Amino acid sequence: MIYKLFRTQEWQALRADETTQGAPVDLADGYIHFSTAAQVAETAAKHFAGEEGLWLIAVDEAALGPSLHWEASRGGQDFPHLYAPLRLDQVAWAQPLPLVDGAHQFPAGME
Repeated sequence: MIYKLFRTQEWQALRADETTQGAPVDLADGYIHFSTAAQVAETAAKHFAGEEGLWLIAVDEAALGPSLHWEASRGGQDFPHLYAPLRLDQVAWAQPLPLVDGAHQFPAGME
């Protein structure tokens, strides 16, 4: 699984339209940013610190096909980038990402 953080409005738009080009940062960069389970907490802390109303979206990377590329980014780590729209039917699951004492609480057992 790979993970995407969406604000509530972005998640609602994907549910309504059944496809998305991503958040404003994705549109600016030309691809949809994803993170691995090991990367997503740092992504939340760096880009969404203290922000409420986030959703954690899980996608099976195999469902994305050849449009998914692994590219070096933060700290030289390889991050998954999707060079195509994300379809709602590619989302394995989504859940709210609560903010507790200023830190986002991720579900246990993420892989």
